[in-house]
Amino acid sequence: MMGLPVTSPRSHVATEQKTPMSNVGRKSFNSRVSVHRKSWVSRSFYLLMVIFSVVSTYIILGQDYIHVFPTIGQKSFDGIFGYWASNKSCNVFSGSWVIDQSYPLYNSSLCPFVERGFNCERNGRPDNEYMKLRWQPHNCDIPRFDVQSVLQRLRGLRIVFVGDSMGRTQWESLICLLMTGVEDKRSVYEVNGNKITKQIRFLGVRFRSHNITLEYFRSPFLVQRSSPPKNAPKRVKSTVKLDRLDSISKRWIQSDFLIFNSGQWWTHMKTFDVGNYFQVGDTLKLGMPITTAFQTAITTWASWAKENINMNRTHVFFRTFETSHWRDVASERSCRLTSYPMSGTEGLDQNPFASIVREVVYGMKAPVKLLDITYMSALRCDAHLGKWSDTPSVPDCSHWCLPGVPDAWNELLLTLTAPKNGTQPA
Repeated sequence: MMGLPVTSPRSHVATEQKTPMSNVGRKSFNSRVSVHRKSWVSRSFYLLMVIFSVVSTYIILGQDYIHVFPTIGQKSFDGIFGYWASNKSCNVFSGSWVIDQSYPLYNSSLCPFVERGFNCERNGRPDNEYMKLRWQPHNCDIPRFDVQSVLQRLRGLRIVFVGDSMGRTQWESLICLLMTGVEDKRSVYEVNGNKITKQIRFLGVRFRSHNITLEYFRSPFLVQRSSPPKNAPKRVKSTVKLDRLDSISKRWIQSDFLIFNSGQWWTHMKTFDVGNYFQVGDTLKLGMPITTAFQTAITTWASWAKENINMNRTHVFFRTFETSHWRDVASERSCRLTSYPMSGTEGLDQNPFASIVREVVYGMKAPVKLLDITYMSALRCDAHLGKWSDTPSVPDCSHWCLPGVPDAWNELLLTLTAPKNGTQPA
């Protein structure tokens, strides 16, 4: 790059400009003045060439700097950031699932922090192929999960997940992954002695040997839920305040890693069907579409993150929407569960919630990173709970078995937070 002939174009322009300048008022000056003028023009032209060369060098170096340091010009990276961002061929979110007999990375029955409902093997699922798939990016490799290396890197850190039950699944997955490297399993415990359940708004697991804390805050909408305002129609039982972040948001701030997700509760079943409507300020937005409300809420989140989080300390991620695989999305009664991943996404990766998250995150000046798992998850119609949950009479094609797809999300998370992102060219 430094060898490019950056001065050639400007040199040509300057030469064209010198001729008419030297001809201006030629008849008004004697030959001595004309010689002096030519000398002045020559010196000026040389000075301009030097200045242009210096500026060009800084521009080129500046472009390299932007490629190496991702917080500048983040939009151009299509969701990939860090050291390998300058290599456009290394997109860890674009790839395929490959069979790997060394998987799974843990036994869910030996991990006390996996909910019974997510342990498909314990709940009677007869096959295990869904556990033996590894995410393989195109044109680059993710380093193999090394639990001891990860435990040392996370020593003394506070890692916080905020979102819906999908965020809780990822939180449980990370705990189980890290526990494989802890000799004394009793040194890993929930800080309040609680069992892992979806009813509790806060859960925290501490790794005493490494002083690591993994926390989960249940906040499906990320913004506040409230009682209806005065004089609201009778059908309004509760509201989602799109312009105010969740009241427990102050507890998220002082963390080292902060991972958000949302989307699964932004449905008719979780909003209008149960009398839950949208509100901005004191005004009800009864006719607001769900996607518009979601975008408003995520924009509120982005403003809050910029104003309240110390980005010099906290690494902030937003994970995109995880695609469900229902045969009838309206009724959500028929579960589309297969034995192997799909060969293509069939458009399931084209999700409006994922698109909104990308748009908002890319538009932020703060260095928030995108964990874009929508495409990779859209392929995995084989990895949902199906009838192998704790309530087999109710099929589930939204949540994921553990071990399974959320483990891959965490492998990407750990890769992208490693020094120089840890990715290696293929």
